[in-house]
Amino acid sequence: MGNMPARSVDFILTDPPYLVRYQDRTGRRLINDDNAEWLAPAAAQMYRVLRNDSLCVSFYGWTQTDRFITAWRAAGFRIVGHLVFRKRYASKARFVSYMHESAYVLAKGRPALPANPPADVIDWVYTGNHLHPTQKPTGILKPLIETFCPPCGIVLDPFCGSGSTLAAARASGRAYIGIELDHGYFHMAGNRMAA
Repeated sequence: MGNMPARSVDFILTDPPYLVRYQDRTGRRLINDDNAEWLAPAAAQMYRVLRNDSLCVSFYGWTQTDRFITAWRAAGFRIVGHLVFRKRYASKARFVSYMHESAYVLAKGRPALPANPPADVIDWVYTGNHLHPTQKPTGILKPLIETFCPPCGIVLDPFCGSGSTLAAARASGRAYIGIELDHGYFHMAGNRMAA
């Protein structure tokens, strides 16, 4: 992101590491999910490359909410909404059964209100996580892109994993930019977009 021009993207939709040392049932892990050193610099770069009066939707790890909110606010973002993605299954159980994912809607400046705002509770469709251990379904991402990104806009996902945001942006008729540190997932996302 550091090489991207300032104010060059219209919407950011991303699913960064949750800072929880996640490991799926098959042993797959995520790069940088064991440290928060990247969080504040990434939030600052996201704010810098986002156009004025635009929005970002970022998933986050709920056990690390304070860290995420601190980084977003330090970058300049303002929280304007919260999304809950309701699952039909528990991904884990401890004191409670974990049956949802969450994301914040973050504003840079004063974006216009959408004509048809999405509901803040959205039903999750399980992907099977075949491409990535925390793969997001394109069906829940596409309406967010269509609502928060102008028709000819550019969507950025700076933690693009296997490319679900990119696939949803393409299906929505938007241009897209994906950034991914893991070479395997980077190539997978590229192949997915080329298919």
